Amino acid sequence: MAALRAVLGCRGAPTPPPPGQSRGAAGGLLQRLGQWFYEMEAVTAWGERLRQHRLRRKNAYLSFLSDTYGDNVAAAVFTLSCGGGVRFEGQEHWIRPQGRWRPEVLRLRDVPVVALDLSGSPVTYNGLDNLVPLTQLQHLDLSGCPYLDDWALGRLHVFRDSLRELSVARCPRVTERGLATLHHLRELRRLDVAGVRVPSPGLVRILLEEMLPGCQVLGMDLGDGTGTGTPTPPGQGKPSA
Repeated sequence: MAALRAVLGCRGAPTPPPPGQSRGAAGGLLQRLGQWFYEMEAVTAWGERLRQHRLRRKNAYLSFLSDTYGDNVAAAVFTLSCGGGVRFEGQEHWIRPQGRWRPEVLRLRDVPVVALDLSGSPVTYNGLDNLVPLTQLQHLDLSGCPYLDDWALGRLHVFRDSLRELSVARCPRVTERGLATLHHLRELRRLDVAGVRVPSPGLVRILLEEMLPGCQVLGMDLGDGTGTGTPTPPGQGKPSA
């Protein structure tokens, strides 16, 4: 019998693992999982830093264009680079992005920009550096801009003598605090605030109408107490041309 056991042992009969080996294998697996989660967190953090870097570059001030061709060209190029539209004084059509460059922008360098469509664009507080020098801007569509916040709205006071139509509809970072800064826009005749989250939309609308006499406020029903304004139907949130 002893000889049989010796033969079987030589032929590779299974030998039970030493005590604690299975526990060590489980520990190694947990260590590898922990390392994997750490690497995933590092990749996520790197992706967020890259996104923020690209956002800053997209909203950089175009000082060379402004110094070389003027504020109107700089504002137009910035808007087109964000996928928006521009309309110059005396022009009935909007200039939209087509390829990398629109030569007509330079031909209109001495014509004031009167309308900008930046709806759904990544414009931020810093990106407004390219717009605030405009002196005859009448229409500004900032609806659906995910990074536009209350601080950015506070910069629009520079358009108090010219701006007549403004849309900040569906901007998720805009609150009643930002809307309160619009009281400087004394020439405003149309304001779209549909989808802006505020505690009491009806009350905010009343305050806006008192703050901006002669301005038509769109997007907030007096009886709406749900915390958001009534959404504007698609295609009706843009300033009129």
